[in-house]
Amino acid sequence: MPLLPGPFVRRRFSAALLVLWLMFAGFTCSGSEHTATATLPAAFSDLLPHFLVEPEDEYIVKNKPVTLTCRSTPATQIYFKCIGEWVHQDDHLIERTIDPATALPVMQVTIDITRQQVEKIFGLDEYWCQCVAWSTTGTQKSQKAYIRIAYLRKNFEVEPQGKEVALDQEVLLRCLPPEGVPQAEVEWQRNEDLIDPASDPNFFITADHNLVIRKARLADTGNYTCVAKNIVARRKSNSATVLVYVDGGWSEWSKWSACGADCSMWRSRECTQPSPGTGGKDCQGLDLQSLNCTSEQCPQTVSGAEDVALYVGMVAVALCLTLLLIVVVMVYRRKKEGLDADVADSSILTTGFQPMGIKPSKPENSHLLTIQPDLTTTTTSYQGTLRSRHDATGKFSMTNGPLLDPLPNGSHTLHNGKLNADPAEFVSRLSSQSYFKTLPRDVANTSYGTFNFLGGRLTIPSTGISLLIPPEAIPRGKIYEIYLTVQRKEDLRLPLAGCQTLLSPVVSCGPPGVVLSRPVILSMDHCSDACLDNWAVRLKKQNYEGAWEDVLLMGEELVAEPYHCQLEAETCRLFSEQLGTFAVVGESLHMGAAKRLRLVLFSDAYCSTLEYNIRVYCMDDTHDVFKEVMQMEQQLGGRLIDEPHVLLFKDTYHNLRLSIHDMPQAHWRSKLLAGYQEIPFYHIWNGSQRYLHCTFTLERLSLSTCELTCQLCVWQVEGEGQSFSLDFNIAKDTRAVDSEFLLMDSNATALAGPSAFQIPYLIRQKICSSLDAPCPNGADWRMLAQRLKLERHMSFFASKASPTSMILDLWEAQHFHSGNINQLASVMADIGKQEAMIFLVSDGEC
Repeated sequence: MPLLPGPFVRRRFSAALLVLWLMFAGFTCSGSEHTATATLPAAFSDLLPHFLVEPEDEYIVKNKPVTLTCRSTPATQIYFKCIGEWVHQDDHLIERTIDPATALPVMQVTIDITRQQVEKIFGLDEYWCQCVAWSTTGTQKSQKAYIRIAYLRKNFEVEPQGKEVALDQEVLLRCLPPEGVPQAEVEWQRNEDLIDPASDPNFFITADHNLVIRKARLADTGNYTCVAKNIVARRKSNSATVLVYVDGGWSEWSKWSACGADCSMWRSRECTQPSPGTGGKDCQGLDLQSLNCTSEQCPQTVSGAEDVALYVGMVAVALCLTLLLIVVVMVYRRKKEGLDADVADSSILTTGFQPMGIKPSKPENSHLLTIQPDLTTTTTSYQGTLRSRHDATGKFSMTNGPLLDPLPNGSHTLHNGKLNADPAEFVSRLSSQSYFKTLPRDVANTSYGTFNFLGGRLTIPSTGISLLIPPEAIPRGKIYEIYLTVQRKEDLRLPLAGCQTLLSPVVSCGPPGVVLSRPVILSMDHCSDACLDNWAVRLKKQNYEGAWEDVLLMGEELVAEPYHCQLEAETCRLFSEQLGTFAVVGESLHMGAAKRLRLVLFSDAYCSTLEYNIRVYCMDDTHDVFKEVMQMEQQLGGRLIDEPHVLLFKDTYHNLRLSIHDMPQAHWRSKLLAGYQEIPFYHIWNGSQRYLHCTFTLERLSLSTCELTCQLCVWQVEGEGQSFSLDFNIAKDTRAVDSEFLLMDSNATALAGPSAFQIPYLIRQKICSSLDAPCPNGADWRMLAQRLKLERHMSFFASKASPTSMILDLWEAQHFHSGNINQLASVMADIGKQEAMIFLVSDGEC
């Protein structure tokens, strides 16, 4: 008998047509375990199939598939249909048995449903399956089984709040568990112990999950936690502290005392019924009461010599105290005048000797990197004095004169070729060069300078982007005008496919085609989780025709390639023997791969209407995008209202949701119609949209309302979340975005020659000559790489003529702003050579 055609090619036939086809086919049994067709004995040919087991609703937990089972008797065929389409025959697992009680044939069919199948229709409809059984008489359909992806969000909708309550008062702790499928069950804990209302009737859990303490007892003081759980996870709310206090009560008044010599009697009472406890209030009112006695009860007293003596003694004591106070004041003033004189004299003595800055203490071997250079043995053509590398006086003026101008004292000063102060003229001049095709037009995000064999550095402030040009990278006798710019992603469209995402800014350095003697180092931020097990990270370069090419797969670099990458937690450092336009692109290998998003909140600096807007930006966690958003908000007159938060956004195809909660309803309301806003997954993952944000429009009920408190939550569906607790006055702080932020990276954008480096040029040469030659005991560049945690790049360093210079170049790129040359000196000492010979060691001693 031929196999049933309809279900297997997902064409739809009515049940009647299928029955007719079965009748004409003769009902022969194929015997194949992949076929759901059988022949019934004639005695049972007039029976309709009925189901012994029907598919049940199932939940997919994480990535584990679920199995649906269908069993029917008597049946010639059983097939599953899911969301209206027949399941392919190869996906059915069939078992046939005989019911021993009725001798009827029993057929059982199972199929597996995966998370990916359900996600394909996510948001469109619920995923359902049912099975259809045939016999010679007709067909029967089972009940529908709904398959849902199980999850439990991290954030509670409402968390319990701490309270202070009086003894015997009723307590209500609210809890609304996180959204979940299936719906979470809720239980309560006190001090991590489960609360069981069945064993303690003083507790009651309402139908909407709130906890009620009917009459607060002292023993009920503690930390209460709401716990939500389902088949996926178990979540705990923040603990709420309940403090049960006792206000004090007065005891009964005591009996009146006997009438005293002052013709008064008194009585008292104490705050002991009950005593105040756990922060309760003290008793109110008097605890001691007096009453004048009647003349008959008052004993007669006569004033005499004893009273006179008492008064004289009191006056004497008062005079003594006054004299003592005068003496103390005089001594204090005299000491103060002497101290002021000492301070004045000290300031006069030290006025001319105040240090200009405070330098960190040097380790024992710090002089290893600050020794006086031996100018008589150097082989370079440069002679003269090397001054402090980060002194402002070390920055160079731009002239058209020779590169090394002699000074009267025999030293030399390095100059750049002159550039006009107008950046536009520099751009215009470069655009006329035939080798330059993609001229950077955004002069606000471009730095440039003129460099020779001594090298230098270009930096784009507040972007994390820099270009280190090591010494000898530019051939001797050459002078290059070099630029560095960050491209706007809207200008350059990168071809991204599948799970690929842009992880870095698009950075250009040029002009392209210049000859370099050794690699430069381009540093730029990236926004991946820096785990190469989760990613295939590629370096892309734009060729002369404008097309993008893959030039490097990180972790699989070849030493013969002109590119090599160091991927750090937040920064990518690229060794490149060519200038051009580069970008870092990542392709997730599984759903554990995550991008870092920076969440930033802005609001209007001035608000004169009832409406008030809060803008939530969800951007790649790189400095260049943050700077761009800050510049844009500065133009809009916005203000930053909280510290930025970082969110790990995973490749799970789930969207990003934003919601606002806990506003004082008496003063504010949200104009958002839905419970949350949502940014589609691909808008974020693609990385090409720089200013993704949502705006929450709030409305205050009165212009006099200025205090705003609320909770703003941002989370990925079934993923990580962050929350902002806002509490501020919208009228007090009306400052716009602080422009000082845009200038906080105050370093010069272009530094040429020695001022661009931490390590002096001649000392650097001595380090390289000392460590480049291999030593049997390993006290060479290899140990330096190990001490600096650069072992992964050993092969790359070994392929270069001077491995030590590559290591020092990378150290300079990493530590330009925060580098401590004393720490490097300590590392050099740890290598194991004698400090006096570290730069003079001979080949024979190795």
